[in-house]
Amino acid sequence: MVDVILGLQWGDEGKGKIVDYFAPNYDIIARFQGGPNAGHTLYVGGKKVVLHQIPSGVFHENTVNLIGNGVVLDPVTLKKECDTVAGFGVDVRKNMFISQRTHLILPTHRALDKASELQKGNDKIGSTLKGIGPAYMDKTGRNGLRVGDLLDKNFTTSYIRLRLKHQRLLDNFNFQEDITAWEEEFFEAIEFLRSLNVVNGEYFINEGLSAGKKVLAEGAQGSMLDIDFGTFPFVTSSNTTTSGVCNGLGVAPQKIRDVMGVTKAYCTRVGSGPFPTELHDETGEELRKLGNEFGATTGRPRRCGWIDLVALKYACMINGVTKVIMTKADVLDQFKKLQVCTGYEIDGKESAYIPFQMTRHQINPVLKSFAGWNQDTSKITNPADLPVTMKEYVAFINQFVGANVSHISNGPGRDQIVTV
Repeated sequence: MVDVILGLQWGDEGKGKIVDYFAPNYDIIARFQGGPNAGHTLYVGGKKVVLHQIPSGVFHENTVNLIGNGVVLDPVTLKKECDTVAGFGVDVRKNMFISQRTHLILPTHRALDKASELQKGNDKIGSTLKGIGPAYMDKTGRNGLRVGDLLDKNFTTSYIRLRLKHQRLLDNFNFQEDITAWEEEFFEAIEFLRSLNVVNGEYFINEGLSAGKKVLAEGAQGSMLDIDFGTFPFVTSSNTTTSGVCNGLGVAPQKIRDVMGVTKAYCTRVGSGPFPTELHDETGEELRKLGNEFGATTGRPRRCGWIDLVALKYACMINGVTKVIMTKADVLDQFKKLQVCTGYEIDGKESAYIPFQMTRHQINPVLKSFAGWNQDTSKITNPADLPVTMKEYVAFINQFVGANVSHISNGPGRDQIVTV
């Protein structure tokens, strides 16, 4: 069977650590969507490592890692990551595989991303400018190049043809970008990519399942950034929800067992877009400081606020979440009072639903107050030792969203996680 770990908020929930924690229980870890706009932070031997493309199980010797067809792959980013991982004694040629059907991010995709975002002016969506959106547009427009195309002798011809098409689009934007250095890096990385294990991903994973292998599907970003169900248009370009596992790996729905949804004990968001519980005061700044809330990929300061249970319940519903994993609970240790959002006041009326277009309404959060635990929880390993007020906080969330918190992460270390 396939178990799934994905984000339930706007990304940055700490999924990398959670995947790393569960990885020893699985034979295959598979990324099913997203690109190098994702940043999964791990601590290996006390050293911080941020992975953008490689699945988070790469540091476990007996675990195989698959980059699935639903991912868009930047060869340059991948090569840099492989070099970093090699510094820890890991040989990706032994334990990492890439689906032939995975689409490539070209240098001109990055230029198009930048041109498109600049044209939006004040309506920017907060793109990471990694070329993700344009790469997915080429995929749905049936123009893209895939990893399997690298093995074709006509790859360079196909690349030039697509590059010319992109150049015409850039001319329409009246945008100039010297991509010479990007292209040099790209073709160096392409040669490296050819030396890796390229496989027919859907057969690879289904044959593994037939042989009794346990698979963990790793998502990037978060459910509220899903292209269909997120806060459109301030979303990513892929399906970040459970349905993306089937499309992004080639597995049937009945193969999916547990869906483990990751949420922070509070809320953050990077970039533009609606955020009903955002705090623009000292409390929001304190959350940012204590949680070190700066983007793993971009370094941008994250917007911070109280946990949004309307959005969390919605995310649990569309994903079929069976277990909730709460991260960064220790960040709330110093707060004497906490709040949670239990409803939206929209145009004077209270609602328990996510509206079709959040940007068209004035949304005020309906907040419920809780006593904070106001003590250091970072060294707790036994659930019985968790503060009573934390247990009350978690119990309310369980009841509200209809899925129970199974694990609480109380620090960045691998061992800082409490099984509830």
